[in-house]
Amino acid sequence: MSDLEEQIVLPKWQSDANPAAVKLLGLCPLLAMSHSLVTALALGLAMLGVMLVSSVLIALLRKHLAHPLRLLVWLLLIAASVCSVELLMQAFAWQLHQALGIYLPLIAASCLVLQRAESVASRNPVAHVAADALFTGGGLLGAMLLLGALRELLGNGTVLADMELLFGATAAGWKLQPFAGQGRFLLAILPPGAFLFAGLLLALKNLVDSRRASASRSSQPAPAPGSRRVRSGAIQP
Repeated sequence: MSDLEEQIVLPKWQSDANPAAVKLLGLCPLLAMSHSLVTALALGLAMLGVMLVSSVLIALLRKHLAHPLRLLVWLLLIAASVCSVELLMQAFAWQLHQALGIYLPLIAASCLVLQRAESVASRNPVAHVAADALFTGGGLLGAMLLLGALRELLGNGTVLADMELLFGATAAGWKLQPFAGQGRFLLAILPPGAFLFAGLLLALKNLVDSRRASASRSSQPAPAPGSRRVRSGAIQP
């Protein structure tokens, strides 16, 4: 296994490395735009694209920037990446761009993007940075999709509704209505519902992690009778 896989790929797929589930970064898009699957997918992909482009640019320029100017340049690169994504969405998905509203340009001030720029992009080579951006952005995207699907299903009784806004007219038939004719749980698609369901998912994640940790501890062999462990870690009779 390469150093890149050990340092980036594997940790980012573990629950402890998910930026939304553990570090609680990226909560603004996670809560605001997860009322439906299509908006969660669109903003999650936009976040992923901005993180990838800006991180790679920062990694390429990190050795050529004076230390006092680095933060200003990083902000300019992140803002330029956001503007590029916004222009693409205006050109090819205007209605979806309108639905995302202010939350698309707010990516430029995202704590998650700035944190990865400071801790990873400014200190590592391009390949390392690109992999980190992909898997960090993928972790946030996965959390947004899960929350968006759950809220849309309970709030509207649908899944994959309005996907034509992102994928064109061919996606109009993707809409599923598993709860057609049933009552809707409107709280799920309201702002308080975003906090409620995000909290429930975090609680479920913490419960699973605690049970895994307990199972891991119970599977470790017990020390032999008559032995004691000293501070150095050696076992003496």
